[in-house]
Amino acid sequence: MTRERPDQFPQGTPERDAQLPTAAAPDGFAHPAEIAHAVRKQAQTLGFARCGIAPVTTPPRQEAFATWLQNGFAGPMATWLSRHESLRADPRMVLSEARSIVMLATDYSTWPCFADRHAVGAKSSSLSAAGQPAGGAPATLGRGHVARYAVGDDYHDLLRERLNRLADWLTVAVPGSTSRGVVDSAPLAERDFGWLAGLGWIGKNTMLISPQSGSFFFLSALLTSVELPADMPLEVDHCGTCTACLDACPTDAFPEPRVLDATKCIATLTIEDRGPVPAELRDGLGSWVFGCDVCQDVCPWNRHAPLVEERAFMARDGEPTLPLADLLTLDPQGFRERFRGSPILRAKRHGLARSAAIALGNTPDPEAAEALAAALADPEPVVRGAAAWALGRWIRKGVSADWARRKLAARLTCETEPEVCAELQEAVRTQEAENDMGPSGPSERPTT
Repeated sequence: MTRERPDQFPQGTPERDAQLPTAAAPDGFAHPAEIAHAVRKQAQTLGFARCGIAPVTTPPRQEAFATWLQNGFAGPMATWLSRHESLRADPRMVLSEARSIVMLATDYSTWPCFADRHAVGAKSSSLSAAGQPAGGAPATLGRGHVARYAVGDDYHDLLRERLNRLADWLTVAVPGSTSRGVVDSAPLAERDFGWLAGLGWIGKNTMLISPQSGSFFFLSALLTSVELPADMPLEVDHCGTCTACLDACPTDAFPEPRVLDATKCIATLTIEDRGPVPAELRDGLGSWVFGCDVCQDVCPWNRHAPLVEERAFMARDGEPTLPLADLLTLDPQGFRERFRGSPILRAKRHGLARSAAIALGNTPDPEAAEALAAALADPEPVVRGAAAWALGRWIRKGVSADWARRKLAARLTCETEPEVCAELQEAVRTQEAENDMGPSGPSERPTT
């Protein structure tokens, strides 16, 4: 039995480990189907919502994946994905003795999806006037949205522990067998094998969608040397003629159904890409600061997605959104302390602060004005540039315009980074061009 390695993800807490059932294997099995039945039962006991079994084979969409890489759609993950492309093509590169892949689904949504599929049909309907994503968690001005999966603790910890316990159980149940659990830790095509295992179909938004549970679930896998009867894949495309996810994407990240251009995806831009966000995509980020759920929120199959009460997936402090001003003022140590054990750590301090500045540019909050102005002097150029762009948006929107103009001009006199200077100059030019056409709106707060 091969466990998830502790050097890849931190160990689970003793309290959480104690909540998981102790593995107890039956005395023996007469037939592989009996083992498969027992595996499903044990998976459910450990807390997995659904379980399917896939054969060890080349992922069905491996050729499409290679084409996707060649088309430059992988964004900042291109190097890693290209380096592991050949490994991804053969699950035995993850476990040489693998004969079966047990695919496991874990539901994670902790609040209902409010999106009405009949109200969605254009990008303008994917965001409310206040920048709130359709179907997302309710938010107030000055707060940033986080993808549902990331509002609580890091899911890797819980799922890895459950996988390790399932692997322990199987080792006892089938002496001499070998297993390895995978939670985003190996080059395995989880969605392809989830489809082969009958857990859902791959939707037009590239997500694996269950007819019973929608798409708000994590996938994990247990590769095993035990040969188990495979389930039948879900051959029916239940998306039909629906294009809600494609129409709603704020950044046009789907060049065609079931093809995602990660260079435009809000989730990629706010998590994996920590550099300057292309200017033409910033409006589309709305109030998202980590991840994005728009293409899932508008999916009709998520209207009845199951809600879970797993403590690890609950929003920390009971609040699924984040205060934007606070994100701008965190130093590296404060960032690590605040988000210890959270998926949000992956964005890094400067990536999250950059996204918070962009969110404030899209949805100005006068209460966050001083924090945004202070970000003009942030140690990281990417944060300074985003703050400059955001204040330019304030001027365009007529929010504290005179004050914002003074802050931009003052910073321009001492900024030395060329890219940030360009952002400052662009903000000033936009202000002056629109000023020539007349006042842009009422001025609000602050005056210093």
